[in-house]
Amino acid sequence: MSRLRIFDENNPATPEFASFDPDFIATELYKIGVTFERWKAAHPLAPGASPEEVMAAYKTDIDRLIAERGFKTVDVVSIAPDNPQREAMRAKFLDEHYHKEDEVRFFVAGSGLFTLHVNGKVYEVECVQDDLIAVPDSTLHWFDMGEQPSFIAIRFFTEPDGWVGHFTGEEIAKKFPRYEPGKSS
Repeated sequence: MSRLRIFDENNPATPEFASFDPDFIATELYKIGVTFERWKAAHPLAPGASPEEVMAAYKTDIDRLIAERGFKTVDVVSIAPDNPQREAMRAKFLDEHYHKEDEVRFFVAGSGLFTLHVNGKVYEVECVQDDLIAVPDSTLHWFDMGEQPSFIAIRFFTEPDGWVGHFTGEEIAKKFPRYEPGKSS
């Protein structure tokens, strides 16, 4: 289930607010320029579906986003709990950073935790199957896929280099909870 928790940046132990309501999540994130949508596949996907099958199942929404935002590249990434490089992959995204393009991800399966640092607040967004999140360029954030990552996501890029993070060197991400899928506190 999708979840939003909002913290004061100086109080990582206690959220000021929490919601599992996708409409409320979308409304709150919209206030800080973040898009949150729920998509449904045009047809069912079988486990192990190819990237081409995944893209075909969401073609209408993918085409809409490309037209609206001018994306040049769209791909599918899949991370499984037994990936031998999962620790290094997880570590790459755990520190606060930003991008010079929007970071847009759609979760076809599995889950992950986007944490946004905006105007003295920390917005923790658990994205699950059928969630799309679009984090505007220059928004400070970090991402945690958990110790046993399991997700398939469609990624959208405007820059040919794909994912390029610009790290702040700040320690804030280390102060907030790490992702534990299934934990709904």
